[in-house]
Amino acid sequence: MTLLSEDQSARPQPCRLPEPGKHISASLHQYSTDCTESKELYMDSGESAVFRAVEPPRRSRGRLILHGLVMFGREFCYAVEAAFVTPVLLSVGLPRSLYSLVWLISPILGFLLQPIIGSASDYCRSSWGRRRPYILVLGILMLLGITLFLNGDAVISALVGDRSARSTWAIVVVMFGVVLFDFAADFIDGPIKAYLFDVCSHQDKERGLHYHALLTGLGGACGYLVGAMDWGHSVMGQLLGSEYQVIYFFSALTWTIFLTVHLFSIPEQPLSKDMSASDSSFSSALRPLGSHSKGYGTLAEEPVSSSAMSSVTDLRPRSFSALGEANSVTSSAKQPNKEAQKKMTLRSLVKAVVNMPDHYRYLCVSHLLGWTAFLCNMLFFTDFMGQIVYKGNPYADHNSTAYVTYERGVEVGCWGLCINAVSSALYSYVQRFLLPYIGLKGLYFMGYFVFGMGTSLIGLFPNVIATLTLCSVFGVMSSTLYTIPFNLIAEYQREEEEKLKLEGSNKTPRGSGMDCAALTCMVQLAQIIVGAGLGALVNVAGSVIVVVLSASTMSLLGCIFIALFIRYVE
Repeated sequence: MTLLSEDQSARPQPCRLPEPGKHISASLHQYSTDCTESKELYMDSGESAVFRAVEPPRRSRGRLILHGLVMFGREFCYAVEAAFVTPVLLSVGLPRSLYSLVWLISPILGFLLQPIIGSASDYCRSSWGRRRPYILVLGILMLLGITLFLNGDAVISALVGDRSARSTWAIVVVMFGVVLFDFAADFIDGPIKAYLFDVCSHQDKERGLHYHALLTGLGGACGYLVGAMDWGHSVMGQLLGSEYQVIYFFSALTWTIFLTVHLFSIPEQPLSKDMSASDSSFSSALRPLGSHSKGYGTLAEEPVSSSAMSSVTDLRPRSFSALGEANSVTSSAKQPNKEAQKKMTLRSLVKAVVNMPDHYRYLCVSHLLGWTAFLCNMLFFTDFMGQIVYKGNPYADHNSTAYVTYERGVEVGCWGLCINAVSSALYSYVQRFLLPYIGLKGLYFMGYFVFGMGTSLIGLFPNVIATLTLCSVFGVMSSTLYTIPFNLIAEYQREEEEKLKLEGSNKTPRGSGMDCAALTCMVQLAQIIVGAGLGALVNVAGSVIVVVLSASTMSLLGCIFIALFIRYVE
């Protein structure tokens, strides 16, 4: 590719008309050749100017760590939510048959609103930047949600005197806080990663994602650790009123500080200024998008109009969209233009899943089974510890022995989830040593099998020591779900690219955005399944022990499915 420079020879020369007196056919041939060369040279120069204009400078390690601290705060609050949602809801009087429905609302909103929010942040023209206004708003909603979730019962008890009305209002306020927090925490991840991609060079993106992953694990472990401590009898517990208020204090303080640090970590250039800077680099037509083969994972081709050819806005690179965020290794300057981007909706995603090759579809099904099993256990594990292992009662009076015993079980359950976070980080390193011996499919099968056996033993023999010891298998499953399916997609696509090269085909390899987005949506679908069905299952069984047994059953079914249908990769 030819770069623009001050050298006149690098600039496109005008097309020469045929001189009089020369042979007309030779002149026409020379005219056509000169025009073609000039056109290609100019287009290459214009394209290079665009890419050079949007390439951000290198960032220091300190800046990248400060940028990633928001993931520590987010996962800290996530851990508090996962540990205390069910105990808090049951303590305010929510019926057992309905307590899983609180996890149903947020993923439904995600399916409906995620493409809209992702697209809106791509074209935000705020003077503060494209992503930071959305991060700030969603961060405030997270803080409001966790405030209502952990303090709703205390506030309603102080304001409402009637016992029946107080219970109803407490349930409504706490549920609204949980849904609001879950919605904002899910959606803030996209703009955070888009912010990283907008302000970092290609090398710094990989470093930044590494720090994000590291700080996410540390934040989860610290969140569970805070929840595992007995704050009720401490000085802070007596000062603030209850254990939940102490946990809220740490959560709100951590989130506020780290969100503020994140927003001021790396400057973000507003879209309008970025546009004018790009516009000054070149002032004429750009190369139109090349033709691509139509198939699974591709967008419908749009005709390129003359206005689109001359408009910098339409071809202005974007770094992220809600449905394409899983494809984090894709260069921001190679994303489709605005007309094509609008087609990346839930409808196009569903169509892509229906038309995808069988081995991709099987991978989505196994991912759905795995996340259903994992969420069955993780979302209700602390309640299982309080009711089954410690034999407490969340519906008892708050000053009774049964309720205190239940709270103690919840605290010990948080220790178990902390063990899960640590074992997940450790197993991520162990995977690299096991990979040459058993392969990706073997690691995938082993993660599901170990989790299924571990949860079945917890359900059959519910004692404290055995349960805490077996919590390490949760980390094995967590690390498996976050890594192996996406590695399999990468291997499948590498095989397809090599096959196309061997065949000498001119077809464009399918991008990984749709594949990764389909896998990501399986998580939300699993949450919908758990939210819609697990509460009714607990009500029919009459015991929350069915939670871990359901997790074990789904995981072992996933083992069988992986063994029979997942394609082996060398």
